[in-house]
Amino acid sequence: MRVTARLLTGTALAVAAAGLIAPAPGYAGDAVARGGLEVYPASVVPGERATVRTAACGEDGAAAGDAGAVGAGAFPLAPGAGGGGARGDFEVPPSAQPGTYEIVATCGSDGLRVTGDLVVTLTSAREQVYPRGSVKTGVGGALGPDPVQTAAGVAALAVAAAGGTWLLHRRARGDGI
Repeated sequence: MRVTARLLTGTALAVAAAGLIAPAPGYAGDAVARGGLEVYPASVVPGERATVRTAACGEDGAAAGDAGAVGAGAFPLAPGAGGGGARGDFEVPPSAQPGTYEIVATCGSDGLRVTGDLVVTLTSAREQVYPRGSVKTGVGGALGPDPVQTAAGVAALAVAAAGGTWLLHRRARGDGI
């Protein structure tokens, strides 16, 4: 049993290694560079604009963008003024559903395809909602949501502090309790 397992494991490793070393057949137009497309901001809400940029097309290369996965359609990428590669903008449609979408750009000179991910959310990072209020743990708390109870607690502490100070003052004078 062990010999069979070792033989099968060795064969599987040899096949995997051969597959990694041998070049995969394909055409230049089918090449996909994963992660070569930068999307800013990476997370948007429906109706906002997104900007994409890639240096994979060369300094002066133009590209054709495709945001059809999110429903925005095709858009052009033109060479940037700063020499940072091709850059383009598109608007995420207001009907876009939350999720992660693949944005594709195809270089005009060699047909190289680069991809990047765009995340569509319902709330923007600028509109982040933070929790507020009290937590119902059953233990209670110093500050509850009721301002009348809070004021009563503060008044009780003030009376106790004043009474304690008065008693300590009497004891120090020798009046007794």
